[in-house]
Amino acid sequence: MLYLTLRQYQYVVAVADASSMTDAALALNVSQPSLSVAITRVEARLDRKIFVRRKGATISITPFGYQFVEQARDLLHNATAIEQLGRAARPFVLGCFEDMAPWYLTKALHALRLNFPAMSFEGHEGRFSQLASDITEGRIDLAISYDIGFDDTFLRQKIKDVAPVAFVSPTHPLATFSTLSLHQLTQHPLILSAEELSLGYVMRIFEEAGLKMNVEHRTASLEMMRSLAAQGTGVGVSYSNPPSAISYDGQPLVTIPISAPEAVADIVLVQSNLVEPSSKVIAVSEVLVAI
Repeated sequence: MLYLTLRQYQYVVAVADASSMTDAALALNVSQPSLSVAITRVEARLDRKIFVRRKGATISITPFGYQFVEQARDLLHNATAIEQLGRAARPFVLGCFEDMAPWYLTKALHALRLNFPAMSFEGHEGRFSQLASDITEGRIDLAISYDIGFDDTFLRQKIKDVAPVAFVSPTHPLATFSTLSLHQLTQHPLILSAEELSLGYVMRIFEEAGLKMNVEHRTASLEMMRSLAAQGTGVGVSYSNPPSAISYDGQPLVTIPISAPEAVADIVLVQSNLVEPSSKVIAVSEVLVAI
């Protein structure tokens, strides 16, 4: 339990700055006797002297007092910052699932800056769990993501749906197919994302279809998945589909749509449902859905 008030801390700092009880009282618009009593009560609570007060002499600060005043000043600064938090101007922060950020987030930020030239925008990339945490704790205003891993504490607004694709080398037996079924994929070693929610989502699709998977590799990044697939290590499966036929290490790569209605996923705008959407968030959402 705290016994000293912010007002008492303010009194101590004011006396230290003025080096005079009378001048500090004038600055604070309180009576000098009231200020003197307040300082005495603070010192009694701490059982330490902050000031040495001699009649007719300038007030001196004790060694302990210097430490106390410094920390009191920091406390008042932080209290002021907290009080102004709701009014403080900050950029609108748009999050995005990191695998899709290179071709969704950059385009979204460009559109927002064109539509709202007076506003400032920032983009943050993250995995599903990080995006959820950042939205919940107020670090992100909106996020673009696959609808994976977000519970009922989040609002979702659909942007579009997307089907998964398979990445294979040009010499792979599946490379000549125009589309692939889930069953065809089970005949080959698979390369999946190591991200827990993404991995669980893909595995659940196969399980619900009654199919067994042979997961050869789990990768931390989309480009690692594509590079492994280009080298013939296995078949990469992903919902993120970069518009390139070359892997990160310069190898040719074939991308084939996976034709399975049950595997289609939503790309959504995500925000917290614990706060009423502001007019700013609503306007931004309308632009993002229309991109």
